Amino acid sequence: MAKTTKRKATSKGSGKNKTTGKLKRAIKLRAPAETGAIVLDRLWSVVTNRRDVDPAISHSARLLARGTAKVAQKFGEEAVECLIEAVRGDRDAVIAESADVLYHLVVVWVSAGVAPEEVWAELTRREGVSGITEKASRAQSSLVARVLRTTKIP
Repeated sequence: MAKTTKRKATSKGSGKNKTTGKLKRAIKLRAPAETGAIVLDRLWSVVTNRRDVDPAISHSARLLARGTAKVAQKFGEEAVECLIEAVRGDRDAVIAESADVLYHLVVVWVSAGVAPEEVWAELTRREGVSGITEKASRAQSSLVARVLRTTKIP
């Protein structure tokens, strides 16, 4: 698990943020640190393998057995919890809730039949493209928006 330590402020090159006066945090990582993609790929494999396990003994199997709508609802709940902690300014809670969000996103992927490689490929495709340009390149009305009669926030 990553540890967070505060840097000691000194007169030269102090660790303080000039705007807020708060101490910056230095993060120590385990060596060798795994990339997030490797961890998420492994998690996706575990969740995929649990799909056919007895829901009484596997949280992932229980979520998947409830269907994509419930899986998506749970993902949304976890995302909101993460946002609440961010607004509260509780850094440690944001980290913990972010792990929950990523786990539930992986469950959404498995439920929807999406492999991590497909997401990584899409991220690679978007790399180096401005967000405004990328959004403009997408069709204005997606299938989801038409089916749900909703619009995305620009």
